[in-house]
Amino acid sequence: MSATVSDLQSTRALVVDGNPRSRSILVSQLKEFGVGTIVQCPKLADARQRLEMANFDIVICEQYFEREDTTGQELLDDLRRNHLLPYFTVFVMVTSEATYAKVAEAAESALDAYVLKPHTAQTLSARILQARERKESLKAIFSSIECEQYAEAAALCQQRFNERGEYWLYAARIGAELMLRIGQLTEAQQLYEAVVQANTLPWAKLGVARAQLEQGYPARATTTLQSLIETEPGYSDAYDVMGRAQFELGNFQNALATFKMSTKLTPGSVNRLLKHGMMAYYAGDRAEGLELLDRATRIGLDSKLFDAQALVLLAFARLDNSDQRGLMRAIEQLHHLAGKKPDSARLQRLIDVANCLISIHEYQTARALDDMRRLAKTIQDPAFDFESASNLLALMTRLAMRSIQLYEVDAAVDTMGQRFCTSRALTELLACAATGRPDFINRIRAAHSDILKFTEQAMTLSLKGEPQRAVEALLEHGATTLNAKLIESAHLVLHRYAGRVPDEAVLKARAQALRETYRTTEIHAGLGEQAHTGHAAGGVSLPSGYRPPQNSEGLLAKMGAVGA
Repeated sequence: MSATVSDLQSTRALVVDGNPRSRSILVSQLKEFGVGTIVQCPKLADARQRLEMANFDIVICEQYFEREDTTGQELLDDLRRNHLLPYFTVFVMVTSEATYAKVAEAAESALDAYVLKPHTAQTLSARILQARERKESLKAIFSSIECEQYAEAAALCQQRFNERGEYWLYAARIGAELMLRIGQLTEAQQLYEAVVQANTLPWAKLGVARAQLEQGYPARATTTLQSLIETEPGYSDAYDVMGRAQFELGNFQNALATFKMSTKLTPGSVNRLLKHGMMAYYAGDRAEGLELLDRATRIGLDSKLFDAQALVLLAFARLDNSDQRGLMRAIEQLHHLAGKKPDSARLQRLIDVANCLISIHEYQTARALDDMRRLAKTIQDPAFDFESASNLLALMTRLAMRSIQLYEVDAAVDTMGQRFCTSRALTELLACAATGRPDFINRIRAAHSDILKFTEQAMTLSLKGEPQRAVEALLEHGATTLNAKLIESAHLVLHRYAGRVPDEAVLKARAQALRETYRTTEIHAGLGEQAHTGHAAGGVSLPSGYRPPQNSEGLLAKMGAVGA
């Protein structure tokens, strides 16, 4: 052990404890067994910022903090979900509560060690060294991941699970996570189910539901999750996945109730406040949504977990309420975020929306129309996403409700509807953005009906034994509408009838070009989840996933799924 302890001289540790005396004891204990650099934080918010900005080898965190709503457990959950903890970091939770339920809850959060007060320096040292040994044992797996050899890493995990080798359960969790990431959805589900059979664990049951959801079976996922939540009502990650499944099924009110439970369990989670707030804003109680988004802004404006779209929604609400001070505050906060990321095209798009809101508020009609038309000219650009469509539609609605003549608006609404109505859930979200203009809402829903009709006609050709005609029809309508569902359906038909389509190579090239240009593979994601970063509720952090996260491409852009 001494050799390992000597290695600690070059390590950096972060001690997070609100009690000065307890914090001092932890610092002394870390110094006693040779930790080289120690940083102290009395508050969880300070710790979050430290961990977003710098790497630490060891994090020692108190579970409960007086006068704070957030716990150390919730900090860990947020860090894990958003890949702010690299693999080498050992996270140790310290608490005086020795109940089995809390220990189990911490274990399910990929915690490295759990230390009960009072404890000695030797106890703390042993926990840290044991965690570092586990990381060393799994080094081959994570080395493959670092080299982006995901299939090889997954195979190593499967082998260790089959052989019941050292840390086999942890390896199984990593392996299943990798399989989900690389699209081996059936294999991931089988591995999760094998873990359930071998040793029933909540994260394994949740993994089964995630695999079902990724395969496009949200109804099956909800059944799995209902069983999990009945036995583990405090497992907050399960509510995240359940809310996403309900959203994809179009059950907005059920999703809203589920997200409400999630924020009740973790009131200090910025991500969950944002998801709940946006769900309420669009599909439930708008006043409740605004209160949640405002709270998320107060808690996490400078956090990398914060999403700037919340400020845009707040700005719309301030305009509707003629709250000039609130409108300007939201816009100032947007500029504050843009100042930290001056090269962000997305933040500039959001500022363009905010500038149009200012013009509307100041009754600068001509300027507002110019701003709106400039945004409308980008509707068919690859970078124009669901979030952009929602914001533009909301702008058009505000202008129209002020009796401002918009001669070209119907065509723009139709174009956005045909491009972004990939599912009933997304269609209804766009409709919510147009609240107050029934004619816009009707056009959005009509666009969804058109997309369904195009898809059904093509599928009929496929079933009649004419897959080439089906693909050609899907690609023709896909190229015209830029609708991700049509483009992805063409790709799926080509895959299903591989070798039986005469012009397969040419059609595949056309489909792939559209997929890459318009990023149609990103439409299968849940409310508030970022498919491009790979993090998800219930997932374990992988080293390739660790990076200071970019601001989300918009929670709204991540709400949809392939299918009606």
